[in-house]
Amino acid sequence: MDFLVAHFAELLFYFLAGLTVLFALGVVLFKNPVHSALSLLATFVTVAMLFIFSHAEFLGAVQLMVYAGGIMVLFLFVIMLARTEGIQSEAAFLSNMAPAAVVGGVLLGALISAGILLGVLASGHGNPAALEMVDGARLGNTEAVSMLLYTKYLIPFEVVSVILLVAMIGAIVFGRKDRFSEVGKEEVDS
Repeated sequence: MDFLVAHFAELLFYFLAGLTVLFALGVVLFKNPVHSALSLLATFVTVAMLFIFSHAEFLGAVQLMVYAGGIMVLFLFVIMLARTEGIQSEAAFLSNMAPAAVVGGVLLGALISAGILLGVLASGHGNPAALEMVDGARLGNTEAVSMLLYTKYLIPFEVVSVILLVAMIGAIVFGRKDRFSEVGKEEVDS
C-alpha cells in the first residue's frame, strides 16, 4: 500500500499512457471506420488527460475542445459522406506495399527513437517557471499562453482559422458535388 501511495502519480501516468497506445492501435486496427473514429476520440480524451495531469491545463482544454470536439465531428462527416461501395478490398492495395511499409516503419521508429534520445540528452534541467512568465510578469500557465496567442501571434492564429474555414467549405463542396450532378441527370432524364 505504501508503494501505491508513494508512486501513485507515476502509476497513473503509465496507465493513461498505456490506454492511449491501446486506443491508438484501435484506430489503425479496426476495420469499421466508425469504430476507428470512436477509438480516435478515446485517444484524444486520454491525451487531454495526460496534458492535464502534466499541469498543461490549457493544452488539455484545447485538446478536448478542438480535437475531441471539432476534428472528430469533421471526421464523422467525412465518414458519413464517403461512399465506399466501389472501393476494392484492402488486400488488392496492400499486397505490393508490404516490404515498403516494413522499411518505412523501421525508419520511422528509428527517427522517433533518435528524436527522443536527443531530446532526453539535450534537455538538462528546464525551468518550469518560464512557462508562466510573459514579459517579466508572472502569470498562470493558461494566462501566459493566451497572452502570447492573442498579442504576439494573433495574425498567424487568424490566418490558420481562415485556412481551416476554406478547407471545411471545400470539403463540403467536394462531398456534395455528386449529389448535384445526380439531381441534374434526373431532371434531364425526365
